[in-house]
Amino acid sequence: MDHKTSLTQHVHASPERVWSVISDIPGSAATLSGIDSVQMLSEGPYGEGTRWKETRTMMGRAETVEMWVAQADPPHSTTVKALQGGADYTSRFSLAERDGGTDLTLTFGADVVKPTALSKITMALFGKLGMYFTRKALAKDLAEIAAKAESH
Repeated sequence: MDHKTSLTQHVHASPERVWSVISDIPGSAATLSGIDSVQMLSEGPYGEGTRWKETRTMMGRAETVEMWVAQADPPHSTTVKALQGGADYTSRFSLAERDGGTDLTLTFGADVVKPTALSKITMALFGKLGMYFTRKALAKDLAEIAAKAESH
């Protein structure tokens, strides 16, 4: 049971500049209004294996999720994973140079790892609503990433 969505934002900044914003995990709480806090769990520069805990408030509820970089190809793409509440979350950022700027595409997927009868019913009833709120939050994240990259 896979739920996926993809959004693209054109950023008036180079792919390298956009990459520096999306790969700045310690600074992401200052860049993205949807993130309450970030706690780094690994040291060193952004790359495969980088781990952190991110706290976000969505629909009035704060959730802390452990996240990690599954793939990094600077400044072209990166994939971030998280496991939470029986779901496997994947966020993939792709950067493509276009018209003197960058098309930043975020593809987000949620896959229920071991779907139970209840989780199937819940996803059927609330899956679309959940993806609506997720798309709204992701669009806001992309706009805030663009604003930060364009401000330098």
